[in-house]
Amino acid sequence: MTSIFERALGADFARLHPQLRHRFGVSVTGGRACVGTGVMEHIWHAGFTRPFLALGGTRNILVPEQGRQVPFTIENYPYIDSYGRETVSFVRTFDLPGHRRRFDAQMVYDPVKGIVDYLGSHQHVAVDLDFQVDERGGLVIRSSGFRLHEGRLSCRLPALMTGTAVVRESYDDGTGEFRVGVTVSHHRLGPMFGYWGAFKARYVDVSEHGVPAALKPRREEARL
Repeated sequence: MTSIFERALGADFARLHPQLRHRFGVSVTGGRACVGTGVMEHIWHAGFTRPFLALGGTRNILVPEQGRQVPFTIENYPYIDSYGRETVSFVRTFDLPGHRRRFDAQMVYDPVKGIVDYLGSHQHVAVDLDFQVDERGGLVIRSSGFRLHEGRLSCRLPALMTGTAVVRESYDDGTGEFRVGVTVSHHRLGPMFGYWGAFKARYVDVSEHGVPAALKPRREEARL
C-alpha cells in the first residue's frame, strides 16, 4: 500500500523532490518513520492572537510563545488508529528557553475527503488539507473546513473564527536539509501565526522500535 500522501497527490507525488518523496513516503506497510531535528529560525504571532494561542497551547495546538533559533524535532510515525485508519503523526516539539512546547497533529486518510488533520492532544479540531506540488518539487499544503468536536458538540467553525494555514516544505541540496515554513492568516485580519526553519531527517524502523506511545493523542476522534 502506498503512503497516505501518495494517495492524496496521485500522479503528482512523482514530481516531488526525491528527498520529499522519501520523507512523505512513510507508511504502515513500509515500516519506517521519519524523525527530523533542526532549528526554527523564527516563531512569531500577531499580538491579538495571544489569548487564543495560550488556550490552544493547553491542548498542544500551536505555540503561544515567540522565539528565534529555537531547537525543535518533528516526528512522523505511521500507524493504524483505533478506528482502523492509517495515520501519520506530525508531532513538533520546540525547546523554548526554560520549557518545551508541543504542537500535535495526526493526519488520517479518508477515501472521500482525502487527508484530514486532527489537531491537539485530544483531536478536538479536524481540518481538511489540500496537497499540491510546486514547480520546484516542493510540497504545499493548505487548510480549509475547520470542525470542532467536543463531546456531543460537532460543528463547522465559521471563517470569522479561523484562519487558513499554508505549509511549504522543500529540500535544500546544498545544505542537505529540509526547509519548512508555516503561515496562518485570517481573511480579514491578515497574518496571525507562523514559523520557518530547517532540519535534517533520519529514518526509524517502526517494526523494530514501535510507535512511541507519547506521540499518540490522548483521545481519538471518529468524526471527520
